[in-house]
Amino acid sequence: MSTTEVQKRAAGEAAADLVESGMQVGLGSGSTAAFFVRALAERRLDIVCVATSEGTAELARSLGLRLSDLDDIETLDLTIDGADEIGPGLALIKGGGGALLREKLVWEASRRCVVIADEAKVSADFGRFPLPVEVVAFGWRQTAARLEAALASLGLAARPVLRLRGETPARTDSGNLILDLACGVIPDPPRLARTIKAITGVVEHGLFLGLAEMALIGTETEVIRLTP
Repeated sequence: MSTTEVQKRAAGEAAADLVESGMQVGLGSGSTAAFFVRALAERRLDIVCVATSEGTAELARSLGLRLSDLDDIETLDLTIDGADEIGPGLALIKGGGGALLREKLVWEASRRCVVIADEAKVSADFGRFPLPVEVVAFGWRQTAARLEAALASLGLAARPVLRLRGETPARTDSGNLILDLACGVIPDPPRLARTIKAITGVVEHGLFLGLAEMALIGTETEVIRLTP
């Protein structure tokens, strides 16, 4: 197992210790979240889970975790999920795996959200990871043009790039497309979030701001806790 994988596993296992019987838990998506899901299953707690993607749901079911639909739960007690980048104040970029819409729906339905990651994901210059934006397929080129113009108005020269899976457009679990924006350093994440969300054709963006209460970061020697 690589150093990065060891760090991801350490963070995931530490996060599993935050869960108690009786909780309703959001299960994140991605490689780090998978370590959490496996560690959580090993604890054999009496919990109900909501998965943020079909991939996570399949893994959870295979491990014997009890799943529910988000619509059947008023509020989740805790959501544990990974991130593609963690910036100052626990500003996050998520969506590298394409589950950003469902992830944000689960996060916003949770009383507490904890992000888990290896130490390479922590960045002082927030914005190095391309920002995913989920858009409807109809007229996506027009949406991309509006996005590019909006970013230019903020001083960000980022050209939206359609995410592909092989030679065909990648589709989210909701059937939408993803445009990736290589913004570079993002000086004002809240302003960028508002600007993108206001564009017709945009379903959701991968900026998760003011949602995480803590980050568990795996290093070579320990798991570090970060707070906003």
